[in-house]
Amino acid sequence: MRSLQLLAGPGRQPGQELVGTQEWPLHSYLELQALPVSVCSARRHARDILHQWHMGTLSDPVELLVSEIVTNAVRASAGLTAAERTNGRAPRVRLWLTSDRRSVLIQVWDGDDHRAVRQDAGLDAEAGRGLLLVEALSTRWGCHRPDGQDGKIVWALCPSAGCPA
Repeated sequence: MRSLQLLAGPGRQPGQELVGTQEWPLHSYLELQALPVSVCSARRHARDILHQWHMGTLSDPVELLVSEIVTNAVRASAGLTAAERTNGRAPRVRLWLTSDRRSVLIQVWDGDDHRAVRQDAGLDAEAGRGLLLVEALSTRWGCHRPDGQDGKIVWALCPSAGCPA
């Protein structure tokens, strides 16, 4: 069984490039069922938290990043077998928002071990553009597997000056 303390705390940082974010003063955590309806809840949570943090100017890009990453996590979780489901409930997705009052780090955990990989979807593809959008809207993004845990964390960094075009 996974350690609830470890999973409820901020997502572990991937290497040196984001190590400083562990000391950022603003933190938010939300656990959701891995269901499509949870994407709306994650977006609303992000919008509300940014307004509480007086960072409403970042609301649009952060909401879009949260939406894309949580959608991918929900889709990845759909592939989990019945044996991997907890107590017959839908798998969980976890969202962390962290900020230094200038930038926002978004981290989303899901229980699927497959790394998130950006695809070059064709013009007629109905899916496969989510991480391309994450790449376009964030200054950096990545994916890592938390030490000693199942699943993965996909993260994206959005600066206060607005995310790059």
